[in-house]
Amino acid sequence: MDVLSEKLNEEKVFKDPVHRYIHVRDKIIWDLIGTKEFQRLRRIKQLGTTFLTFHGAEHSRFNHSLGVYEIVRRIVDDVFARRPEWDENDRLLTLCAALLHDLGHGPFSHAFEKVFDLDHEEFTRAIILGNTEVNAILSRAGADFPKHVAEVIAKTSDKKQVISLISSQIDADRMDYLQRDAYFTGVSYGFFDMERILRVMRPREDQVVFKHSGMHAIEDYIMSRYQMYWQVYFHPVSRGAEVILTKILHRAKDLHGQGYEFKNEPLHFYSIFEGSVTLEDYLKLDESIILFYFQMWQEEGDFILSDLCRRFVNRNLFKFAEFDPAREYKKLTELTDLFRKAGIDPDYYLVLDSSSDLPYDFYRPGEEEERLPINLLMKNGDLRELSRESAIVEAISGKRRTDHKLYFPGDFLLDESTKKNIKKQIRSILDY
Repeated sequence: MDVLSEKLNEEKVFKDPVHRYIHVRDKIIWDLIGTKEFQRLRRIKQLGTTFLTFHGAEHSRFNHSLGVYEIVRRIVDDVFARRPEWDENDRLLTLCAALLHDLGHGPFSHAFEKVFDLDHEEFTRAIILGNTEVNAILSRAGADFPKHVAEVIAKTSDKKQVISLISSQIDADRMDYLQRDAYFTGVSYGFFDMERILRVMRPREDQVVFKHSGMHAIEDYIMSRYQMYWQVYFHPVSRGAEVILTKILHRAKDLHGQGYEFKNEPLHFYSIFEGSVTLEDYLKLDESIILFYFQMWQEEGDFILSDLCRRFVNRNLFKFAEFDPAREYKKLTELTDLFRKAGIDPDYYLVLDSSSDLPYDFYRPGEEEERLPINLLMKNGDLRELSRESAIVEAISGKRRTDHKLYFPGDFLLDESTKKNIKKQIRSILDY
């Protein structure tokens, strides 16, 4: 039997709080889900440190990856099926890319990447193309099939229509995480009428377009995304937890570089500290491993590392103050000097964190982070870019919003057993 069309004897389903059921009929998809590389995603939280703000946000990359797969399955099996603009030969390629798109995420995802200069997309490609269970299963569909899947995820494939289903300004990835993250955080911002959006989707040669009659559902989706970023993803408490997480990893790396002898050796980190991490090393890392070290490092002799770990493990987070680096850069210099005089290391305890988002953009060819626009299919067959038809979307198009916060340990500044006058001066500047 052709692997591309091989089906399970009986359909498998996953019960899902967002999509009700996730349906698996293709044997290759079922086998991919069972690989150790995909199962590892159960141990990677979808929202990183957000669980310290929204206690329900314990869902994983595994949940999300299944959700993206299910949305794409519905599109290619129900919405696009038998439409002449859709090539049925791309069906399994699209499903595999949707399922595996987040395969290379590390523990605490973006924060972890930032500290160690890693790229989860590179690891996704390495898992798909390397000596892995995932590669062995994909290769059953053809020697070049893993390469084609990796190219779709990397957005280098010539199958632009397939790419747009998984990575665009309105794609299955975003449609799943907005609803899933809203559900698990308990907020209402991320919900939108996905059923309506799926009904008005139409395949075109190089992209997916949407019937004009569905414009208001797309407006709702874009505003949901906007609200989720500012109410959940950029929540200042979650960002503060990520600041501490980042500083723990920096401190451990710095101590290793200084030849510090750990009571609890960071065996899983050595190759990462030294910039020689292999795929095998990387796949051994998940959040249970990271949290184990944080738990143990609370007892380290280095005060900064043990203090930061205690803060993260016990949720004793930093306080924060609004800060405008364009107007207040002298204040930051002054605070840095005062922190040093107070005996508080500003490299670890005075942190400027910035959040930025562009909710929607029209086409800007050649620019960094170039984004293909959302196009509406008019009754006469013409395509119109969304912001030209929607006053709501036009109002936010191309407008990047940025927020800056200054994080610091409030308890250190209230302890006046030493450096009382300096700490009082710091509190005055921070209005704390």
